[in-house]
Amino acid sequence: LKRAARLGPAPCRWNSGLPMNIGVLFVPQQEAWVVERMGKFHRILEPGLNFLIPLLDRIRYVQSLKEIVINVPEQSAVTLDNVTLQIDGVLYLRVMDPYKASYGVEDPEYAVTQLAQTTMRSELGKLSLDRVFRERESLNASIVDAINQASDCWGIRCLRYEIKDIHVPPRVKESMQMQVEAERRKRATVLESEGTRESAINVAEGQKQAQILASEAEKAEQINKAAGREANAMLVKARAKAEAIQLLAAALSQQHGNAAASLSVAEQYVNAFSKLAKDSNTVLLPANTGDITNMVAQALGIYTTLTKPQAVKTQDKMPPAHEDPQPPATEVLKAEQGSSS
Repeated sequence: LKRAARLGPAPCRWNSGLPMNIGVLFVPQQEAWVVERMGKFHRILEPGLNFLIPLLDRIRYVQSLKEIVINVPEQSAVTLDNVTLQIDGVLYLRVMDPYKASYGVEDPEYAVTQLAQTTMRSELGKLSLDRVFRERESLNASIVDAINQASDCWGIRCLRYEIKDIHVPPRVKESMQMQVEAERRKRATVLESEGTRESAINVAEGQKQAQILASEAEKAEQINKAAGREANAMLVKARAKAEAIQLLAAALSQQHGNAAASLSVAEQYVNAFSKLAKDSNTVLLPANTGDITNMVAQALGIYTTLTKPQAVKTQDKMPPAHEDPQPPATEVLKAEQGSSS
């Protein structure tokens, strides 16, 4: 009764009870019968047919070689961050040496259960609350190693240990729930910000591509305009300039053409001289700036030299006409200067 009160629902090792020695015995499979002769260990009966001496031999222990499942009762444990937990587990054992299991310890199952509880408390004291939930596998492996080191002399081997339930205090559970909710909100905010960033990047890339395409289109349009309109404008200007030159040449070949050319050169000189020192402070003047007559005479001399061969050819081709002689260009210029003064 005391043993049952200690272990609770743990199974008994003597599954088939203690049989009586009648001389001929049949040992079931996966069981080991420990025989004592006159109170001293004699031998272990193997499964099958066995013969014993009545009255001298006695079957003292019956060990089951099957895997044994032991329920570890719920216990309190304090973590590294001073949180009290209620933890229970399941222990899986197997008897490896029937002799040590019979004579090494009084109650192997009870000893292993107590060892599992103390080892669990010591291992939980090394971990924080968060690590307890993350490292359950490593915690189970540590408990199994500690049990095997101590139970080697008992002839029992711990195969595995599993934590069934971890009960957290209500306030700690509420704080953990709040932490989980905060973590989820954080993840949602991060995901939303990443989506906003990706959207902004996509919009910026689209605007960039649009600007590039618009600039390329504008460039192509300007090239087309330059190749079309400006070329046509240059052709029109060249044609107009050619026609103007032709008209000017025809006008100069007429009567009083030289006088008109002299008058035009004089007007241009006066206009150019009046614009001096308006656009810039630096002015380059000829040595005889005030002698307008000399400057106009030089310009007309250059013009006469260039047009003299053409005039000679024209006179050879045209018949003489009775016209009034033209006044010399110098006299015309002096008359214009007198009238202007």
